[in-house]
Amino acid sequence: MDRLKDKVAVIYGSGGVGSTVAGAFAAEGATVYLAARNKAQLEAVERAAAGRITTASVDALDEDAVEAHLMKVVAESGRIDISFNATGIPQTGHQGTALTQLTVENFLRPITSYSKAHFITARAAADHMCKQGAGLILMNTPSPSRISVPFMGGMPSAWSSVEALSRTISAEYGSAGVRSVCILTSAMPDTPLIDEVYNLHATAHGISYEQFHTAMQNKTHTKRLTSIQDLARAAVYLSSDDGSAMTGTVLNLTAGLVVN
Repeated sequence: MDRLKDKVAVIYGSGGVGSTVAGAFAAEGATVYLAARNKAQLEAVERAAAGRITTASVDALDEDAVEAHLMKVVAESGRIDISFNATGIPQTGHQGTALTQLTVENFLRPITSYSKAHFITARAAADHMCKQGAGLILMNTPSPSRISVPFMGGMPSAWSSVEALSRTISAEYGSAGVRSVCILTSAMPDTPLIDEVYNLHATAHGISYEQFHTAMQNKTHTKRLTSIQDLARAAVYLSSDDGSAMTGTVLNLTAGLVVN
């Protein structure tokens, strides 16, 4: 299928989520630009994509670099239809530590990093999208943005701020044709980051990795956690004409872990 034919997408982050969504967009006919700091991951994605994805070394926390890259994309492709920020930070020192043992710096770092990166990329995209009268800004937030989980440090606050930013973008620029949606997921066991996160939480709870994983699965209604492919399919849907009525909201893929 070519549900994204003639659409131009910019994705930030070359990890499991960013690279998978980039591949899904390309498979649906989109022109895809993948931007990230990890050059080795970018090269691997570009080789696997066989010319369907263009990559660039860009730090999403550097507003000048983001804006310069987006200007280049628009100069080459004429527009930007989709902006998806899938950047993240290592979780050691942030998750797995009780709040009373957490430093101020480690509490604030994810809040500052996630809020800043999403604001920079969304602001740059929204500026171009308003001029062309259409566009979608996508973000991904895990379930602790909505439910209380111990040993998460500043991460829930960071993800909640991303959801608030998404709503603000929709409220301010929806009338200009710009949509903004968050995709809410549980932990995704097929992401490269999950081993680090699960080991941190298992240690904090005094149980094994396998016990923590099983406990997380059992909290969902279907005893199944979100996969990266679930997220990628949702991103394609939201970016296609089929999802054009959705904005200022959260698409819940948590299988009942979070009930709205």
